[in-house]
Amino acid sequence: MTGPVLAVDQGTSGTKALVICPERGVIGSASVPVATRHSGGGAVEADPGELLGSVVEAGRRALQEAAEPVVAVGLANQGETVLAWDPDTGRPLTEAIVWQDRRSAPICAELSSRDEELTRLTGLPLDPYFAAPKMAWIRRELTREGVVTTSDSWLVHQLTGAFVTDAATAGRTQLLDLDRAAWSPEALDAFGLADERLPAVVDCDGTVGTTTAFGAELPLTGLIVDQQAALLAQNALDPGNAKCTYGTGAFLLAQTGTAPRRGSTGLVSCVAWRLGGTTNYCLDGQVYTAASAVDWLTGLGVISGAADLDRVGTGVPDSGGVTFVPALAGLAAPWWRGDLRGSVTGLGLDTTAGHLARALCEGIAAQVVELADAVATDLGSPLTSLRVDGGLTRSALLMQTQADLLQRPVEVSALPDVTALGVGAVARLGLDPRLPLRRAVPEWKPAAVYEPRIGADEAAERLARFRAAVQTLLDHA
Repeated sequence: MTGPVLAVDQGTSGTKALVICPERGVIGSASVPVATRHSGGGAVEADPGELLGSVVEAGRRALQEAAEPVVAVGLANQGETVLAWDPDTGRPLTEAIVWQDRRSAPICAELSSRDEELTRLTGLPLDPYFAAPKMAWIRRELTREGVVTTSDSWLVHQLTGAFVTDAATAGRTQLLDLDRAAWSPEALDAFGLADERLPAVVDCDGTVGTTTAFGAELPLTGLIVDQQAALLAQNALDPGNAKCTYGTGAFLLAQTGTAPRRGSTGLVSCVAWRLGGTTNYCLDGQVYTAASAVDWLTGLGVISGAADLDRVGTGVPDSGGVTFVPALAGLAAPWWRGDLRGSVTGLGLDTTAGHLARALCEGIAAQVVELADAVATDLGSPLTSLRVDGGLTRSALLMQTQADLLQRPVEVSALPDVTALGVGAVARLGLDPRLPLRRAVPEWKPAAVYEPRIGADEAAERLARFRAAVQTLLDHA
């Protein structure tokens, strides 16, 4: 069956929906913002009803713009956001605990003696970032009622009545046996979740049910977590292919093929996707604050928004000796120190807004270099280039800084909304299992390529300053 599909990406700050035609590309699109609430003690929450409402509204508006019917729908999700809910009525029993929430840190501390075991089993280190600690925290602090799952299971249940999660999203929980791509009894026991009713783990492609939420009855044929959807849409189909998405955070993923590759450098090993019963894996590294750090600088009045980053930053030739470690929600891979706070050093009476903007770009880019270096170590060969997407790729200053510090070309995707495009490809595969994967994903073409403009020595010197600032944070934590 051919025809357009509706691809919905439910993200941290909003939901994007695209109507994608196999011949004409995107023929309808819509965005609906969602709010997250930050409060004391590391709490980050969202209203589940608002998440669902944004999915339905964005999907309907995209369909209205396309003005033609679709044959299937696919859904991408945030990954590590969780909630408790009543499986009989679908009613949420808690707020959605967003992936950035840190309140489960004490649970991770209690389990520290099992960190190595859990990392070996699931590919993920103990950290509040992942779903299982949040699920255990909900059970300890909020409610014992209903089921506790990642947000995708609740959304899919609301849309279709099914109780499922896809293998890629399940791989972000720290409850999935990485080798078997099935729930791990040992991990469930470690988190005190052994008696939980868990959703069935399904392939990313395949019909899980039908929905009338967008109008006429449609099969839901694609489910995948957001960063893996972007990896797919970036055409990273062969081992060693890598992409980085610059959104609320920055997320670098590298394909490793059909066998999991346990990282030795602090990277996460997880499921990239399971298509037609075959599991592919990836290495994954995270920067917790990218666009959210830009928002923080905006809130201080240093810049007026992300679009202002280049204008302000290019007003000065360099960072003026300022070093910014934008660990505003802690440091993720390869350090895994969510307890750390950010730092800005090297300030002087001559420091301007431009120096701070440049230092922020350098801090984000330097963290991505750490991830790229870790991938190269684990794969045994350096990345030849880096494919990038996300809202912050519109900043020429950030992208040039990235190429300079990485000392590799940075290829900016010509396709916006790659997460939605990725889940659109998965939905198409679920509709037509005979469709070759390489025909389902968009053709790769960069809109811009940034080449390094500085030498290796200068890049090393600038990275050394950043690493020294990180070391200072580690030494004084």
